[in-house]
Amino acid sequence: MTETFGDRLMLINGEMVASEGGEWVTTLNPANEQPIGRVPAATAADVRAAVAAAKAAQPAWAAKSIFERGALLRALAAKFRERADDVLTMEATDTGNTIAKLGADVQIAAAYLEYFAGLATEMKGDTVPASPGNIHFSLREPFGVVARIVPFNHPFMFAGAHLASPLTAGNTVVIKTPETSPLTGSLLAECCREVLPPGVVNIVSGFGMPAGDALVRHPDIHRIGFTGSVPTGLAIQRSAAEVSVKHVSLELGGKNPLIVFPDADLDKVEEASIAGMNFSWAGQSCGSTSRILAHESVYDELVERVAARTAAVRMGDPLDPASEMGPVNSEGHYKNVLKFVEAGKRDGAKLVAGGARPEGEQFKRGYWLRPTVFADATMDMEVAREEIFGPVVSMLKWSTREEAVRMANATDYGLTAAIYTNNLQDAMKTAQEVESGYVWINGVAQHYVGLPFGGMKNSGLGGEEALEELLSYTRTKTVNVLLS
Repeated sequence: MTETFGDRLMLINGEMVASEGGEWVTTLNPANEQPIGRVPAATAADVRAAVAAAKAAQPAWAAKSIFERGALLRALAAKFRERADDVLTMEATDTGNTIAKLGADVQIAAAYLEYFAGLATEMKGDTVPASPGNIHFSLREPFGVVARIVPFNHPFMFAGAHLASPLTAGNTVVIKTPETSPLTGSLLAECCREVLPPGVVNIVSGFGMPAGDALVRHPDIHRIGFTGSVPTGLAIQRSAAEVSVKHVSLELGGKNPLIVFPDADLDKVEEASIAGMNFSWAGQSCGSTSRILAHESVYDELVERVAARTAAVRMGDPLDPASEMGPVNSEGHYKNVLKFVEAGKRDGAKLVAGGARPEGEQFKRGYWLRPTVFADATMDMEVAREEIFGPVVSMLKWSTREEAVRMANATDYGLTAAIYTNNLQDAMKTAQEVESGYVWINGVAQHYVGLPFGGMKNSGLGGEEALEELLSYTRTKTVNVLLS
């Protein structure tokens, strides 16, 4: 039986509320297409109320010392951990992410609140000896009200973790939850309501039009952080620019290469092909290494290994700790992923694993696709060039290092890259030349606190998870004291 969660509410000015328009969004369990709950469909008026509440609360929040703000962020982190079981059950049911790996999401969100609270003293200005006898210095100040727009693949983690920088810097925040998988936004709201002053964090749900658009266009918001797709990121830039000058950071998609040199340990590469694809999220991760670029001397063996290892991924109920992969997140996204699978077949890539719904009674309903591998792909094929954001891997062959780099860079994306080799020169030269913002050598998937995560080209603007993110939520003011 599908667990249901009833009607959830938004957080505006410290109160849990329905939409002013009285409309609701029903969310479905992607494993069986059964309704599991509803969230308010926020109107533009709801967004205006949330921004007004945030604006009213911001001066008092900014007036708190960094130590007072830090103590509240640590208390919020503790509240996240207290509600972890509730979050995991709701989010696994709502997203299709497998619960065994999903447990880290709440801990990551809590850890980032604590990390950025501890970085607060690094919001430093400079003194500059620009003229004799005078004092010239700069200050860092908050923007005021900032917006965070959250994707469907890790809704609680992205919303919770990315509160840390703007709140530490003295901003107040309005969060827009995703259209699909919005339910845990209400649990985040309950946590914030219990710990933070009213209006410091406001959370609205609903559709991009009108809620997301109203948030992006609001004249009192001059800082926007977005995680999601390239088309939506471009739309946010356009809409924001039509209103006023806004600082927009974007963490967008990727078509990320895993480059395998002839001396690589193929046992490790085989495991990396699974870990790097994030099958626990059905491949729905911007950093997934969805292109395996293998040297011709190891290509055939690696195709066999990756196909067999991928076919062995255990699919099942996201709430079952034994499941290694659940369904794709929503009907619309599922259909889009299937279009890419058909395009791969049409364009002549060789299907060596998956490509269809798994067998069994439990998989007859829901958005299920066996993890899929295409071999013999080329860079003129959609499956090798475009982000699929699903459980689909493309394998390509190269003969020289320069060719591998050209193939790696032959997309509009540049988020992550993984390089497997024990040759230091090959590793470092390739890391320098690949057009990606986050590179692993003999590793995949893991993020490291304090190192900025962000992309090049159409994969985004700005680095997160490091001091760079905190400073991006401040504005610089220069003061000149003329003494002479």
